Amino acid sequence: MGMAEFLGTESGRRIAYHRTQGAGPGVVFLGGFVSDMQGTKAVYLEEWAKARGRAFLRFDYSGHGQSSEPFTDGCIGDWAEDAMAAIGALTEGPQVLVGSSMGGWISLLVARTMPEKLAGLVGIAAAPDFTEDSIWAGFTDVQKAELTARGRVELPSEYSDGAYIITRRLIEDGRDRLVLRDPLPLAFPVRLLQGTADQDVDMSVALRLLEHVTGDDVRLTLVKGADHRFSTPDCLALIESSIEEVLARAG
Repeated sequence: MGMAEFLGTESGRRIAYHRTQGAGPGVVFLGGFVSDMQGTKAVYLEEWAKARGRAFLRFDYSGHGQSSEPFTDGCIGDWAEDAMAAIGALTEGPQVLVGSSMGGWISLLVARTMPEKLAGLVGIAAAPDFTEDSIWAGFTDVQKAELTARGRVELPSEYSDGAYIITRRLIEDGRDRLVLRDPLPLAFPVRLLQGTADQDVDMSVALRLLEHVTGDDVRLTLVKGADHRFSTPDCLALIESSIEEVLARAG
């Protein structure tokens, strides 16, 4: 796959990325919480883009993968800033954003801040506002008190041997980045994909997002039995066909 390149941002962070040159509109993959650009979906889509001569970008947020900074220093605002810096510096013209889990939230923040850079959006188990509506809402009173007193709480992870470190900064910053409380116009093709067996992002989140956004071309596809990874051959094929549909409609 070659060595990652690095983008220096105005904030002083170094963002690792892989960029494929090709035709536009390009496709940008935005990964999830504690994920990186080496995941199944990101690599699969890179190969798809290369086979079709399509411009493609995948990258690591700060504190993730090969990018700089400790994970526990980061927050939604930082990671959205990283995404916008990468999209602004490393792509040409409007892009189709493919946001997985937290990447779906980041994609919506990018759409709200720089709508001129979007040709379309594909959300995969998109998790807007999850720091507030999932993490904070799911905390016990003891966990909330610990977060206030210590500034961090550890949560077990089913995706790695370690634990998620949830910081007070992550929760407090997330409250400034919520997208489901105010109008959210999306004036481009949007495809939302959601598994019914997802244990991390409930199906109700996808329905809430579908109802909340305004736009003339917004569709939600539910896949019975699919989990949060959404990486089976059938799920990957659905992601691919959804991107191609968005590209055709954006054309």
